[in-house]
Amino acid sequence: MKRFAFWYALLIALLTLLCISLSSCGSEEVQTLYVYNWGEYISDGSEESLDVNAAFEEYYYKKYGKEVSVNYSTFSSNEDMYAKINSGAATYDVIVPSDYMIQRMVTEGLLAPLDLSKIPNYEFIDEKFKGENVYYEDESDNVYSVPYFYGMVGVIYNSSIVPEEDPQIGSWELMWDHDYTGDILQFNNSRDAFGTALYYLGYDVNEATEEQWKEALELLKTQKDVVQGYVMDEIFNKMKSGSAAVASYYAGDFLAMHEDNEDLSFFYPREGTNIYVDAMCIPKNSKNYELALEYINFMCSEEVGVANALYTYYASPLTMVVESEEYQEAMAEVHEDAMEILYGDMAASVPTQAYLNLTPERLTMLNALWEELKVESSIGVGIYVLCGVILALLILLVVGNILKKRRWAKLYD
Repeated sequence: MKRFAFWYALLIALLTLLCISLSSCGSEEVQTLYVYNWGEYISDGSEESLDVNAAFEEYYYKKYGKEVSVNYSTFSSNEDMYAKINSGAATYDVIVPSDYMIQRMVTEGLLAPLDLSKIPNYEFIDEKFKGENVYYEDESDNVYSVPYFYGMVGVIYNSSIVPEEDPQIGSWELMWDHDYTGDILQFNNSRDAFGTALYYLGYDVNEATEEQWKEALELLKTQKDVVQGYVMDEIFNKMKSGSAAVASYYAGDFLAMHEDNEDLSFFYPREGTNIYVDAMCIPKNSKNYELALEYINFMCSEEVGVANALYTYYASPLTMVVESEEYQEAMAEVHEDAMEILYGDMAASVPTQAYLNLTPERLTMLNALWEELKVESSIGVGIYVLCGVILALLILLVVGNILKKRRWAKLYD
């Protein structure tokens, strides 16, 4: 009986190993694509929109019979994204930096050239974003990015708080108006915040001298007396709820805010403003290069392009999106001047300048100026008052002790 038990156990073990082997042969590990993008910058399935990442997973399985999973995370500024990529703290397959940051990352060898033969939908990108028009890439034949969205920076104001007859409407000056002290929001990133001051002063945002940068710093320091806070994505709730009255931000986001608060209005400052391109890139250390190319191509398809444009309200570089009747009609419902703001004469009526990558010396200077501004802004007037009170108390204690000693000395005399 023991002998039969031994052979029986051996047979069971062999069958178990065979099943495990067959099971492992019949299945493949799910491939994960790591995507790093701006917040609120992709159609995610909310409010009956298309869930683009889920659609890509389904598309890829139908095309190749293999499962993929999109691991999607967000950043709030180019500088935050760059710091994470450059430090190697995390590895991503697709990232969406802005123009000047793409230029910097290409220069520093952080991005991989794209194989455009595997991005056939690149043909639908408007020609003004190709070839010599791509001011933020190097002069080689390599292509490192595919435009995702573009747009311009303007000023948003709440017309129930800021009267339409205010003479400062149309100028950056509104961002420094003491009539709206505590109701003004400024960018919480160095390039855009300093950009508002440099444009206001009439200086070149790429070629400004050190003295002009310092002048912009002083102007931003005067603004801190009226600024409620330095924000990025927090601007949405503040402007939609009416807890702030004036803010500098991107045109596409104005349209999103206006949908929830019709009192909000928008203009491009007459002194000039920033025009930018956000584009899809593949970091050099990506572990899924081919899958990343597939994802970028998918993002440039018409259905996905329209879905993303209708979700974000940013200007699309895809010609078939801009020409889509579905898109045009939907945008007209968001705001009667939506297409004019994004693509029309309103956008062309003011001087524009794109940010270019600054020299290492200028970047070091900008970081130092930004730190100086933020440290003083975070300290504020209150801390100086507090320090004054503490100093006064210390003086009173010292004086009190001196007088006390004198009284005791007189008693003993």
